[in-house]
Amino acid sequence: MFQIGRNIVAELRRIPDYRVVGRVTAVLGLLVEIGGVEGALSVGDRCKVKRRDGKAVICEVVGFRNERALLMPFGILDGIGIGCEVELGDTQPQVYPDESWLGRVVNAFGEPVDGKGPLSEGNRPYPIRNMPPSAHSRQRVAGKIDLGIRAMNTFLTCCRGQRMGIFAGSGVGKSSLLSMMTRHTTSDVSVVGLIGERGREAREFIEDDLGEEGLRRSVVVVATSDEPPLMRRQAAYMTMALSEYFRDVGRDVLCMMDSVTRFAMAQREISLSVGEPPASKGYTPTVFAELPRLLERAGPGGPGQGSITGLFTVLVDGDDHNEPISDAVRGILDGHVVLDRAIAEQGRYPAINILRSVSRTMPGCNNEQENQIVSRARQLLATYEDMAELIRLGAYRKGTDPKVDEAIHYFPLIEEFLKQRKTECTRLNEGYVELARRLDLLAEQPEEQTPANGQPAGQTEQAAQQPAAASPQQPAAAAEMPAARPAPPPSTGPKINRGPKVHSRSKRENGKDLNEAKRALRQDGNDAPGGASE
Repeated sequence: MFQIGRNIVAELRRIPDYRVVGRVTAVLGLLVEIGGVEGALSVGDRCKVKRRDGKAVICEVVGFRNERALLMPFGILDGIGIGCEVELGDTQPQVYPDESWLGRVVNAFGEPVDGKGPLSEGNRPYPIRNMPPSAHSRQRVAGKIDLGIRAMNTFLTCCRGQRMGIFAGSGVGKSSLLSMMTRHTTSDVSVVGLIGERGREAREFIEDDLGEEGLRRSVVVVATSDEPPLMRRQAAYMTMALSEYFRDVGRDVLCMMDSVTRFAMAQREISLSVGEPPASKGYTPTVFAELPRLLERAGPGGPGQGSITGLFTVLVDGDDHNEPISDAVRGILDGHVVLDRAIAEQGRYPAINILRSVSRTMPGCNNEQENQIVSRARQLLATYEDMAELIRLGAYRKGTDPKVDEAIHYFPLIEEFLKQRKTECTRLNEGYVELARRLDLLAEQPEEQTPANGQPAGQTEQAAQQPAAASPQQPAAAAEMPAARPAPPPSTGPKINRGPKVHSRSKRENGKDLNEAKRALRQDGNDAPGGASE
Protein backbone atom coordinates (compact mmCIF):
# COMPACT_ATOMS: atom_id res chain seq x y z
CA MET A 1 0.00 0.00 0.00
CA PHE A 2 2.85 2.33 0.89
CA GLN A 3 4.52 1.61 -2.46
CA ILE A 4 1.31 2.43 -4.34
CA GLY A 5 1.12 5.75 -2.53
CA ARG A 6 4.69 6.61 -3.49
CA ASN A 7 3.99 5.80 -7.14
CA ILE A 8 0.93 8.09 -7.08
CA VAL A 9 3.03 10.91 -5.64
CA ALA A 10 5.63 10.36 -8.36
CA GLU A 11 2.96 10.65 -11.06
CA LEU A 12 1.54 13.81 -9.49
CA ARG A 13 4.98 15.42 -9.64
CA ARG A 14 4.94 15.08 -13.41
CA ILE A 15 1.71 17.11 -13.80
CA PRO A 16 2.68 20.71 -14.68
CA ASP A 17 1.11 23.65 -12.88
CA TYR A 18 0.35 25.38 -16.20
CA ARG A 19 0.99 25.00 -19.92
CA VAL A 20 3.17 27.21 -22.13
CA VAL A 21 2.75 26.37 -25.81
CA GLY A 22 4.68 27.46 -28.91
CA ARG A 23 5.12 26.31 -32.53
CA VAL A 24 7.88 24.78 -34.66
CA THR A 25 9.21 27.31 -37.19
CA ALA A 26 12.04 25.29 -38.79
CA VAL A 27 13.79 21.91 -38.72
CA LEU A 28 17.40 21.62 -39.86
CA GLY A 29 19.66 18.63 -39.25
CA LEU A 30 19.52 17.76 -35.56
CA LEU A 31 17.94 21.10 -34.60
CA VAL A 32 14.33 22.20 -34.15
CA GLU A 33 13.68 25.95 -34.20
CA ILE A 34 10.62 27.14 -32.30
CA GLY A 35 8.87 30.46 -31.71
CA GLY A 36 6.28 31.91 -29.38
CA VAL A 37 7.81 30.71 -26.12
CA GLU A 38 11.44 31.76 -26.43
CA GLY A 39 10.96 34.40 -23.74
CA ALA A 40 10.07 31.71 -21.19
CA LEU A 41 12.98 29.39 -22.06
CA SER A 42 16.62 29.13 -21.05
CA VAL A 43 19.44 26.81 -22.03
CA GLY A 44 18.90 23.36 -20.52
CA ASP A 45 15.10 23.56 -20.29
CA ARG A 46 12.98 20.70 -21.59
CA CYS A 47 10.16 20.88 -24.13
CA LYS A 48 7.74 18.37 -25.64
CA VAL A 49 7.29 18.59 -29.41
CA LYS A 50 4.21 16.80 -30.72
CA ARG A 51 4.68 14.91 -33.97
CA ARG A 52 2.07 14.63 -36.71
CA ASP A 53 0.85 11.33 -35.27
CA GLY A 54 0.21 12.93 -31.86
CA LYS A 55 3.18 11.37 -30.05
CA ALA A 56 5.54 13.69 -28.19
CA VAL A 57 9.33 13.92 -28.50
CA ILE A 58 11.26 15.34 -25.55
CA CYS A 59 13.77 18.03 -26.57
CA GLU A 60 16.26 20.23 -24.77
CA VAL A 61 17.03 23.89 -25.39
CA VAL A 62 20.65 24.06 -26.57
CA GLY A 63 20.81 27.68 -27.72
CA PHE A 64 19.15 30.72 -29.30
CA ARG A 65 19.52 32.32 -32.71
CA ASN A 66 17.70 35.30 -34.25
CA GLU A 67 15.25 35.45 -31.34
CA ARG A 68 14.35 31.80 -31.85
CA ALA A 69 15.01 28.91 -29.48
CA LEU A 70 17.04 25.98 -30.79
CA LEU A 71 16.02 22.54 -29.55
CA MET A 72 17.68 19.16 -29.93
CA PRO A 73 15.67 15.94 -29.49
CA PHE A 74 16.29 13.00 -27.18
CA GLY A 75 14.72 10.84 -29.88
CA ILE A 76 14.30 10.96 -33.66
CA LEU A 77 12.87 13.89 -35.60
CA ASP A 78 10.69 11.84 -37.94
CA GLY A 79 7.17 13.26 -38.02
CA ILE A 80 8.09 16.77 -36.83
CA GLY A 81 7.34 19.67 -39.16
CA ILE A 82 6.57 23.38 -39.23
CA GLY A 83 3.58 24.26 -37.09
CA CYS A 84 3.86 21.32 -34.69
CA GLU A 85 2.92 22.20 -31.14
CA VAL A 86 5.68 22.71 -28.55
CA GLU A 87 4.91 22.56 -24.83
CA LEU A 88 7.29 23.83 -22.18
CA GLY A 89 8.33 21.07 -19.76
CA ASP A 90 10.70 20.83 -16.79
CA THR A 91 13.03 23.76 -16.34
CA GLN A 92 15.55 21.82 -14.24
CA PRO A 93 15.56 18.06 -14.97
CA GLN A 94 15.72 16.04 -11.76
CA VAL A 95 15.78 12.42 -10.64
CA TYR A 96 14.41 10.81 -7.47
CA PRO A 97 16.75 7.87 -6.71
CA ASP A 98 16.11 5.27 -4.04
CA GLU A 99 17.96 2.40 -2.34
CA SER A 100 15.79 -0.06 -4.26
CA TRP A 101 17.55 0.97 -7.48
CA LEU A 102 20.46 -1.31 -6.60
CA GLY A 103 20.58 -4.24 -8.99
CA ARG A 104 18.73 -2.36 -11.73
CA VAL A 105 19.60 -1.09 -15.21
CA VAL A 106 18.26 2.33 -16.25
CA ASN A 107 18.51 4.67 -19.23
CA ALA A 108 19.57 8.32 -19.34
CA PHE A 109 16.17 9.42 -17.92
CA GLY A 110 16.41 7.04 -14.97
CA GLU A 111 13.77 4.75 -16.47
CA PRO A 112 14.17 0.95 -16.10
CA VAL A 113 15.26 -0.96 -19.19
CA ASP A 114 15.87 -4.38 -17.62
CA GLY A 115 12.27 -5.61 -17.72
CA LYS A 116 12.05 -5.99 -13.93
CA GLY A 117 9.16 -3.61 -13.43
CA PRO A 118 8.89 0.05 -12.39
CA LEU A 119 11.32 1.76 -10.03
CA SER A 120 10.41 3.25 -6.68
CA GLU A 121 11.14 6.95 -6.41
CA GLY A 122 12.75 8.58 -3.40
CA ASN A 123 11.65 11.71 -1.59
CA ARG A 124 14.58 13.98 -2.42
CA PRO A 125 15.17 15.35 -5.93
CA TYR A 126 18.69 15.36 -7.37
CA PRO A 127 19.53 17.69 -10.28
CA ILE A 128 20.90 15.72 -13.20
CA ARG A 129 23.30 18.52 -14.12
CA ASN A 130 24.55 19.39 -10.66
CA MET A 131 27.49 21.62 -9.84
CA PRO A 132 30.53 20.07 -8.11
CA PRO A 133 30.70 20.74 -4.36
CA SER A 134 32.99 23.43 -3.05
CA ALA A 135 36.58 22.34 -2.46
CA HIS A 136 36.53 23.73 1.10
CA SER A 137 33.35 21.82 2.02
CA ARG A 138 34.88 18.47 1.17
CA GLN A 139 36.87 16.16 3.34
CA ARG A 140 40.37 15.14 2.30
CA VAL A 141 41.08 11.99 0.33
CA ALA A 142 42.03 9.32 2.86
CA GLY A 143 41.93 5.57 3.31
CA LYS A 144 42.82 2.99 0.70
CA ILE A 145 40.14 1.29 -1.35
CA ASP A 146 40.56 -2.39 -2.21
CA LEU A 147 39.87 -2.96 -5.92
CA GLY A 148 40.79 -6.64 -5.90
CA ILE A 149 43.34 -6.14 -8.72
CA ARG A 150 46.95 -6.93 -7.72
CA ALA A 151 48.55 -4.50 -10.14
CA MET A 152 46.40 -1.58 -9.01
CA ASN A 153 46.37 -2.37 -5.29
CA THR A 154 50.17 -2.41 -5.12
CA PHE A 155 51.64 -0.25 -7.89
CA LEU A 156 48.68 2.16 -8.33
CA THR A 157 47.03 2.28 -4.92
CA CYS A 158 43.71 4.12 -5.03
CA CYS A 159 42.16 5.96 -2.08
CA ARG A 160 38.53 6.67 -1.27
CA GLY A 161 37.42 9.77 -3.12
CA GLN A 162 40.24 9.61 -5.66
CA ARG A 163 39.59 9.96 -9.40
CA MET A 164 41.55 7.71 -11.74
CA GLY A 165 41.55 7.47 -15.52
CA ILE A 166 41.99 4.25 -17.49
CA PHE A 167 43.53 5.13 -20.87
CA ALA A 168 43.51 2.58 -23.68
CA GLY A 169 42.70 2.01 -27.31
CA SER A 170 39.81 -0.12 -28.46
CA GLY A 171 39.90 -3.82 -27.61
CA VAL A 172 42.66 -3.67 -24.99
CA GLY A 173 40.52 -4.68 -21.99
CA LYS A 174 38.98 -1.57 -20.42
CA SER A 175 35.53 -3.07 -19.91
CA SER A 176 36.96 -6.32 -18.54
CA LEU A 177 39.05 -4.40 -16.03
CA LEU A 178 35.99 -2.41 -14.92
CA SER A 179 33.96 -5.57 -14.46
CA MET A 180 36.70 -7.13 -12.31
CA MET A 181 36.80 -4.09 -10.05
CA THR A 182 33.00 -4.00 -9.78
CA ARG A 183 32.91 -7.60 -8.60
CA HIS A 184 35.93 -7.51 -6.29
CA THR A 185 35.83 -4.01 -4.77
CA THR A 186 35.12 -3.44 -1.09
CA SER A 187 33.06 -0.30 -1.78
CA ASP A 188 29.49 -0.22 -0.53
CA VAL A 189 27.90 0.62 -3.89
CA SER A 190 28.99 0.66 -7.53
CA VAL A 191 27.42 2.96 -10.13
CA VAL A 192 28.39 2.06 -13.70
CA GLY A 193 27.77 4.32 -16.69
CA LEU A 194 28.02 2.71 -20.14
CA ILE A 195 28.18 5.71 -22.44
CA GLY A 196 28.00 5.14 -26.19
CA GLU A 197 28.56 1.39 -25.91
CA ARG A 198 27.45 -1.04 -28.58
CA GLY A 199 24.13 -2.63 -27.68
CA ARG A 200 25.60 -6.12 -27.84
CA GLU A 201 28.55 -5.22 -25.61
CA ALA A 202 26.35 -3.49 -23.04
CA ARG A 203 24.30 -6.62 -22.44
CA GLU A 204 27.38 -8.85 -22.41
CA PHE A 205 28.99 -6.58 -19.82
CA ILE A 206 25.93 -6.72 -17.56
CA GLU A 207 25.23 -10.44 -17.85
CA ASP A 208 28.70 -11.97 -18.30
CA ASP A 209 31.33 -9.57 -16.99
CA LEU A 210 29.36 -7.98 -14.17
CA GLY A 211 27.25 -11.02 -13.31
CA GLU A 212 24.61 -11.37 -10.62
CA GLU A 213 27.12 -10.84 -7.81
CA GLY A 214 28.37 -7.52 -9.16
CA LEU A 215 24.93 -6.32 -10.25
CA ARG A 216 23.41 -6.98 -6.82
CA ARG A 217 25.13 -3.91 -5.34
CA SER A 218 25.31 -1.82 -8.49
CA VAL A 219 23.21 0.53 -10.59
CA VAL A 220 23.96 0.53 -14.32
CA VAL A 221 23.14 3.48 -16.60
CA VAL A 222 23.13 2.60 -20.30
CA ALA A 223 23.09 4.78 -23.41
CA THR A 224 24.08 2.86 -26.54
CA SER A 225 25.93 4.30 -29.52
CA ASP A 226 22.81 4.48 -31.70
CA GLU A 227 21.04 6.89 -29.33
CA PRO A 228 21.04 10.67 -29.95
CA PRO A 229 23.94 12.72 -28.54
CA LEU A 230 21.71 14.26 -25.87
CA MET A 231 20.96 10.79 -24.48
CA ARG A 232 24.63 9.83 -24.40
CA ARG A 233 25.58 13.06 -22.66
CA GLN A 234 22.75 12.84 -20.14
CA ALA A 235 23.65 9.24 -19.30
CA ALA A 236 26.97 10.55 -17.97
CA TYR A 237 25.20 13.20 -15.90
CA MET A 238 22.72 10.59 -14.61
CA THR A 239 25.61 8.36 -13.52
CA MET A 240 27.04 11.15 -11.41
CA ALA A 241 23.61 12.12 -9.98
CA LEU A 242 23.00 8.56 -8.75
CA SER A 243 26.50 8.45 -7.27
CA GLU A 244 25.81 11.70 -5.40
CA TYR A 245 22.64 10.23 -3.90
CA PHE A 246 24.43 7.21 -2.44
CA ARG A 247 27.29 9.44 -1.25
CA ASP A 248 24.87 11.72 0.61
CA VAL A 249 23.34 8.78 2.51
CA GLY A 250 26.81 7.84 3.79
CA ARG A 251 27.85 5.16 1.29
CA ASP A 252 31.33 4.80 -0.20
CA VAL A 253 30.59 4.72 -3.94
CA LEU A 254 32.74 3.36 -6.75
CA CYS A 255 31.63 5.30 -9.84
CA MET A 256 32.82 3.86 -13.15
CA MET A 257 32.19 5.44 -16.52
CA ASP A 258 32.96 3.87 -19.89
CA SER A 259 33.80 6.11 -21.52
CA VAL A 260 34.50 9.82 -21.03
CA THR A 261 35.62 10.04 -24.66
CA ARG A 262 32.13 9.19 -25.93
CA PHE A 263 30.69 11.81 -23.59
CA ALA A 264 33.05 14.34 -25.18
CA MET A 265 32.06 13.18 -28.66
CA ALA A 266 28.38 13.63 -27.81
CA GLN A 267 29.03 17.15 -26.55
CA ARG A 268 31.00 17.88 -29.73
CA GLU A 269 28.04 16.83 -31.89
CA ILE A 270 25.71 19.09 -29.92
CA SER A 271 28.04 22.09 -30.05
CA LEU A 272 28.81 21.77 -33.76
CA SER A 273 25.09 21.52 -34.56
CA VAL A 274 24.44 24.81 -32.77
CA GLY A 275 27.23 26.46 -34.75
CA GLU A 276 30.04 26.61 -32.20
CA PRO A 277 33.42 26.77 -33.95
CA PRO A 278 35.73 23.74 -33.52
CA ALA A 279 39.01 24.08 -31.69
CA SER A 280 41.32 21.06 -31.43
CA LYS A 281 40.56 18.05 -33.67
CA GLY A 282 36.97 19.17 -34.05
CA TYR A 283 36.32 19.44 -30.32
CA THR A 284 34.66 22.70 -29.35
CA PRO A 285 35.53 24.88 -26.34
CA THR A 286 32.35 23.70 -24.60
CA VAL A 287 33.73 20.15 -24.51
CA PHE A 288 36.76 21.22 -22.48
CA ALA A 289 34.52 23.31 -20.20
CA GLU A 290 32.14 20.39 -19.52
CA LEU A 291 34.84 17.82 -18.73
CA PRO A 292 35.90 19.32 -15.37
CA ARG A 293 32.26 19.99 -14.44
CA LEU A 294 31.53 16.30 -14.90
CA LEU A 295 34.67 14.80 -13.38
CA GLU A 296 34.86 17.14 -10.38
CA ARG A 297 31.51 15.82 -9.15
CA ALA A 298 33.39 12.72 -8.02
CA GLY A 299 35.48 12.90 -4.88
CA PRO A 300 35.10 12.88 -1.10
CA GLY A 301 31.90 14.22 0.42
CA GLY A 302 31.36 16.63 3.26
CA PRO A 303 31.22 15.82 6.99
CA GLY A 304 28.91 12.89 7.64
CA GLN A 305 28.80 11.89 3.98
CA GLY A 306 30.44 9.08 2.06
CA SER A 307 32.73 9.40 -0.93
CA ILE A 308 32.69 8.90 -4.70
CA THR A 309 35.77 7.12 -6.03
CA GLY A 310 35.80 7.73 -9.77
CA LEU A 311 37.25 5.41 -12.40
CA PHE A 312 36.81 6.88 -15.87
CA THR A 313 37.93 5.16 -19.05
CA VAL A 314 39.32 7.19 -21.94
CA LEU A 315 39.21 5.71 -25.43
CA VAL A 316 42.54 6.82 -26.88
CA ASP A 317 42.16 7.83 -30.51
CA GLY A 318 44.63 5.84 -32.62
CA ASP A 319 46.62 4.84 -29.50
CA ASP A 320 47.79 8.46 -29.27
CA HIS A 321 47.89 9.20 -25.55
CA ASN A 322 48.49 12.90 -26.22
CA GLU A 323 45.31 13.51 -28.23
CA PRO A 324 43.12 16.39 -26.91
CA ILE A 325 40.65 14.47 -24.73
CA SER A 326 43.32 12.24 -23.18
CA ASP A 327 45.50 15.22 -22.44
CA ALA A 328 42.64 17.22 -20.90
CA VAL A 329 41.31 14.37 -18.75
CA ARG A 330 44.79 13.40 -17.54
CA GLY A 331 45.25 16.92 -16.19
CA ILE A 332 41.95 16.82 -14.26
CA LEU A 333 42.18 13.40 -12.62
CA ASP A 334 44.28 12.22 -9.67
CA GLY A 335 46.06 9.48 -11.59
CA HIS A 336 46.03 7.47 -14.78
CA VAL A 337 46.25 3.78 -15.66
CA VAL A 338 47.65 3.07 -19.12
CA LEU A 339 46.60 -0.15 -20.85
CA ASP A 340 49.19 -1.11 -23.46
CA ARG A 341 48.17 -2.86 -26.67
CA ALA A 342 51.61 -4.50 -26.96
CA ILE A 343 51.18 -6.08 -23.52
CA ALA A 344 47.68 -7.27 -24.41
CA GLU A 345 49.01 -8.86 -27.60
CA GLN A 346 51.44 -10.87 -25.46
CA GLY A 347 48.46 -12.30 -23.55
CA ARG A 348 49.05 -10.61 -20.20
CA TYR A 349 45.80 -9.24 -18.76
CA PRO A 350 45.10 -6.76 -17.32
CA ALA A 351 47.47 -5.12 -19.80
CA ILE A 352 48.60 -2.35 -17.43
CA ASN A 353 51.84 -0.59 -18.30
CA ILE A 354 53.18 0.00 -14.80
CA LEU A 355 55.96 2.40 -15.80
CA ARG A 356 53.56 4.74 -17.66
CA SER A 357 50.84 4.65 -14.99
CA VAL A 358 50.67 6.93 -11.95
CA SER A 359 48.55 7.27 -8.81
CA ARG A 360 48.95 10.75 -7.36
CA THR A 361 48.01 9.63 -3.85
CA MET A 362 51.19 7.54 -3.77
CA PRO A 363 53.53 7.37 -1.96
CA GLY A 364 51.66 9.28 0.75
CA CYS A 365 48.99 6.61 1.24
CA ASN A 366 51.55 3.83 1.85
CA ASN A 367 53.93 3.22 4.71
CA GLU A 368 57.69 3.27 4.19
CA GLN A 369 58.07 -0.49 3.78
CA GLU A 370 55.28 -0.74 1.19
CA ASN A 371 56.87 2.09 -0.77
CA GLN A 372 60.23 0.28 -0.66
CA ILE A 373 58.69 -2.88 -2.09
CA VAL A 374 56.95 -0.97 -4.90
CA SER A 375 60.02 1.16 -5.61
CA ARG A 376 62.21 -1.94 -5.84
CA ALA A 377 59.84 -3.57 -8.33
CA ARG A 378 59.63 -0.40 -10.43
CA GLN A 379 63.42 -0.14 -10.55
CA LEU A 380 63.68 -3.69 -11.83
CA LEU A 381 60.99 -3.09 -14.47
CA ALA A 382 62.64 0.15 -15.59
CA THR A 383 66.07 -1.49 -15.85
CA TYR A 384 64.68 -4.35 -17.90
CA GLU A 385 62.74 -1.93 -20.14
CA ASP A 386 65.93 0.04 -20.89
CA MET A 387 67.80 -3.12 -21.92
CA ALA A 388 64.86 -5.02 -23.45
CA GLU A 389 66.02 -4.47 -27.03
CA LEU A 390 69.52 -5.79 -26.38
CA ILE A 391 68.19 -8.72 -24.35
CA ARG A 392 65.81 -9.79 -27.12
CA LEU A 393 68.56 -9.53 -29.73
CA GLY A 394 70.95 -11.56 -27.57
CA ALA A 395 73.48 -8.73 -27.53
CA TYR A 396 73.65 -8.54 -23.74
CA ARG A 397 76.08 -10.92 -21.99
CA LYS A 398 75.19 -12.13 -18.52
CA GLY A 399 77.52 -10.73 -15.87
CA THR A 400 78.17 -7.43 -17.65
CA ASP A 401 75.97 -5.43 -15.25
CA PRO A 402 74.70 -6.87 -11.93
CA LYS A 403 71.62 -4.63 -11.99
CA VAL A 404 70.63 -5.87 -15.42
CA ASP A 405 71.21 -9.46 -14.30
CA GLU A 406 68.83 -8.90 -11.40
CA ALA A 407 66.25 -7.33 -13.70
CA ILE A 408 66.44 -10.31 -16.07
CA HIS A 409 65.98 -12.69 -13.13
CA TYR A 410 63.02 -10.92 -11.52
CA PHE A 411 61.20 -9.62 -14.61
CA PRO A 412 59.26 -12.85 -15.35
CA LEU A 413 58.32 -13.12 -11.66
CA ILE A 414 56.89 -9.59 -11.66
CA GLU A 415 55.08 -10.21 -14.94
CA GLU A 416 53.48 -13.33 -13.47
CA PHE A 417 52.43 -11.25 -10.46
CA LEU A 418 50.73 -8.67 -12.71
CA LYS A 419 48.76 -11.32 -14.59
CA GLN A 420 45.30 -11.99 -13.15
CA ARG A 421 42.22 -13.90 -14.28
CA LYS A 422 38.76 -12.31 -14.36
CA THR A 423 37.45 -14.44 -11.52
CA GLU A 424 40.58 -14.09 -9.40
CA CYS A 425 40.62 -11.63 -6.50
CA THR A 426 43.65 -10.51 -4.48
CA ARG A 427 43.13 -8.41 -1.38
CA LEU A 428 45.10 -5.28 -0.62
CA ASN A 429 47.43 -6.69 2.05
CA GLU A 430 47.96 -9.94 0.16
CA GLY A 431 49.36 -8.09 -2.86
CA TYR A 432 52.29 -6.52 -0.99
CA VAL A 433 53.18 -9.80 0.69
CA GLU A 434 53.11 -11.69 -2.61
CA LEU A 435 55.20 -9.06 -4.39
CA ALA A 436 57.76 -9.00 -1.57
CA ARG A 437 57.96 -12.80 -1.67
CA ARG A 438 58.65 -12.80 -5.40
CA LEU A 439 61.38 -10.20 -4.92
CA ASP A 440 62.99 -12.25 -2.09
CA LEU A 441 62.23 -9.48 0.41
CA LEU A 442 60.53 -11.82 2.90
CA ALA A 443 62.49 -13.88 5.42
CA GLU A 444 62.49 -17.67 5.17
CA GLN A 445 61.01 -19.84 7.93
CA PRO A 446 63.87 -21.12 10.16
CA GLU A 447 64.03 -24.65 11.48
CA GLU A 448 63.40 -25.03 15.23
CA GLN A 449 66.68 -25.69 16.98
CA THR A 450 67.27 -27.02 20.50
CA PRO A 451 70.42 -25.43 21.94
CA ALA A 452 73.09 -27.76 23.29
CA ASN A 453 72.90 -26.26 26.82
CA GLY A 454 69.16 -26.99 27.04
CA GLN A 455 68.17 -23.32 27.50
CA PRO A 456 64.99 -22.00 25.86
CA ALA A 457 65.47 -20.50 22.44
CA GLY A 458 64.75 -16.96 23.65
CA GLN A 459 67.41 -17.13 26.39
CA THR A 460 69.98 -18.59 24.00
CA GLU A 461 69.27 -15.72 21.64
CA GLN A 462 70.03 -13.16 24.33
CA ALA A 463 73.15 -14.96 25.49
CA ALA A 464 74.60 -15.41 22.01
CA GLN A 465 74.49 -11.81 20.79
CA GLN A 466 76.98 -11.56 17.93
CA PRO A 467 78.21 -8.46 16.11
CA ALA A 468 76.43 -9.91 13.07
CA ALA A 469 73.10 -9.21 14.79
CA ALA A 470 73.34 -5.67 13.49
CA SER A 471 72.34 -6.91 10.04
CA PRO A 472 69.46 -5.07 8.36
CA GLN A 473 66.06 -5.63 9.91
CA GLN A 474 63.09 -7.08 8.09
CA PRO A 475 60.82 -4.40 6.59
CA ALA A 476 57.89 -3.55 8.84
CA ALA A 477 55.50 -4.12 5.94
CA ALA A 478 56.06 -7.85 6.22
CA ALA A 479 55.38 -7.67 9.96
CA GLU A 480 52.31 -5.46 9.72
CA MET A 481 50.75 -7.54 6.99
CA PRO A 482 49.85 -11.21 7.47
CA ALA A 483 53.21 -12.57 6.32
CA ALA A 484 53.33 -16.08 4.95
CA ARG A 485 56.48 -16.86 6.98
CA PRO A 486 57.36 -15.37 10.42
CA ALA A 487 60.71 -13.61 10.79
CA PRO A 488 63.60 -15.78 12.10
CA PRO A 489 65.86 -14.85 15.07
CA PRO A 490 68.34 -12.12 14.09
CA SER A 491 71.40 -14.23 14.86
CA THR A 492 70.56 -17.22 12.67
CA GLY A 493 67.96 -16.18 10.06
CA PRO A 494 68.72 -15.07 6.52
CA LYS A 495 69.36 -11.40 6.03
CA ILE A 496 66.63 -9.13 4.69
CA ASN A 497 68.17 -6.92 2.07
CA ARG A 498 66.64 -3.43 2.14
CA GLY A 499 69.24 -1.93 -0.16
CA PRO A 500 69.11 -1.58 -3.90
CA LYS A 501 70.48 -5.09 -4.48
CA VAL A 502 68.74 -8.38 -3.74
CA HIS A 503 70.85 -11.51 -4.28
CA SER A 504 69.26 -14.93 -4.73
CA ARG A 505 71.26 -17.50 -2.76
CA SER A 506 71.47 -21.13 -3.77
CA LYS A 507 70.39 -23.98 -1.50
CA ARG A 508 74.03 -25.11 -1.11
CA GLU A 509 75.11 -21.66 0.14
CA ASN A 510 72.16 -21.48 2.52
CA GLY A 511 73.08 -24.95 3.84
CA LYS A 512 76.66 -23.85 4.53
CA ASP A 513 75.45 -20.76 6.39
CA LEU A 514 73.08 -22.89 8.48
CA ASN A 515 75.84 -25.33 9.48
CA GLU A 516 78.15 -22.45 10.43
CA ALA A 517 75.36 -20.94 12.54
CA LYS A 518 74.83 -24.27 14.34
CA ARG A 519 78.56 -24.60 15.12
CA ALA A 520 78.58 -21.02 16.41
CA LEU A 521 75.64 -21.72 18.73
CA ARG A 522 77.30 -24.87 20.12
CA GLN A 523 80.54 -22.96 20.65
CA ASP A 524 78.70 -20.11 22.42
CA GLY A 525 76.96 -22.62 24.68
CA ASN A 526 80.28 -24.08 25.86
CA ASP A 527 82.16 -20.77 26.20
CA ALA A 528 81.61 -18.17 28.90
CA PRO A 529 79.20 -15.29 28.02
CA GLY A 530 80.87 -12.65 25.96
CA GLY A 531 83.80 -14.92 25.13
CA ALA A 532 82.95 -15.44 21.46
CA SER A 533 85.80 -14.54 19.17
CA GLU A 534 85.38 -12.93 15.79
